[in-house]
Amino acid sequence: MEEKHLRTTVLLEALPYIRKFYGQTMVIKCGGKLLDNERLKENFAQDIVLLKFVGIKPVVIHGGGPQVTQLMERLGKKVEFEGGLRKTDKETLDIAEMVLGKINKDLVNLLHRLGGKAVGLSGKDGHMIKAKKIPGELGLVGEIEKVDTGLLEILEKEGFIPVISPLGVDEDGQTLNINADEVAGKIAASIKALKLIYLTDIPGIFADPSNPSTLISTLNSQDAEKLLEEGKIKGGMIPKVKASLRALKEGVEKVHIINGLLPHSLLLEIFTDKGIGTEIVH
Repeated sequence: MEEKHLRTTVLLEALPYIRKFYGQTMVIKCGGKLLDNERLKENFAQDIVLLKFVGIKPVVIHGGGPQVTQLMERLGKKVEFEGGLRKTDKETLDIAEMVLGKINKDLVNLLHRLGGKAVGLSGKDGHMIKAKKIPGELGLVGEIEKVDTGLLEILEKEGFIPVISPLGVDEDGQTLNINADEVAGKIAASIKALKLIYLTDIPGIFADPSNPSTLISTLNSQDAEKLLEEGKIKGGMIPKVKASLRALKEGVEKVHIINGLLPHSLLLEIFTDKGIGTEIVH
């Protein structure tokens, strides 16, 4: 009886959020480390399908960094990062495109198996993501200039879940590797998403990165910029926070950074009173 009561309580807690978010678009970025774990990947896919069936419109952006690194190391290629971004020569780009393509199709197939209707894309399709090469030593790495939302609007109208890998093209048609966090932020802003959610392998943002008890549950954009300036946000969290701040400036209402290693963390963040990670607001 207690278990049944708990289930009822959970559903009742979720009800006002389902009502509030019905018909809204949410952009969800899932990191490659989570998608490398079959149990976590299935949990994530279940959450996405559930969001769709309760009337939310999810747009999924996925990474694939760990898988790209693994294949590069197997092939004897040097792996280098600068400011959280991978240095990308032509061979590295070919590896990334191949790995991201496999991750994309596997996730689309899983969503279909669970009852969803998904379409796999990269930012190259329909020249959705137009980018320019970042000056410096990063190689074939791009920053986004423009997102053409036409294809996404068609898919949304037809009830599909877009699943997007982080590649783009420049004005000459050259493929560019783009940080998936930036892709998620720019797409969220371009389609006027209500929320942008990053699923990572850590609980969120800490006031003191060396102290796990300093997790910040709510952070305004000014304080987030201050943490960046003070060097308290490091490594792969840097592009997430920078993309979050840009998305907020361009119209996204809230950004959430949560621990995707927790089962069904997406549902816990969206449909419960407390939430589980860090939310960044204006």
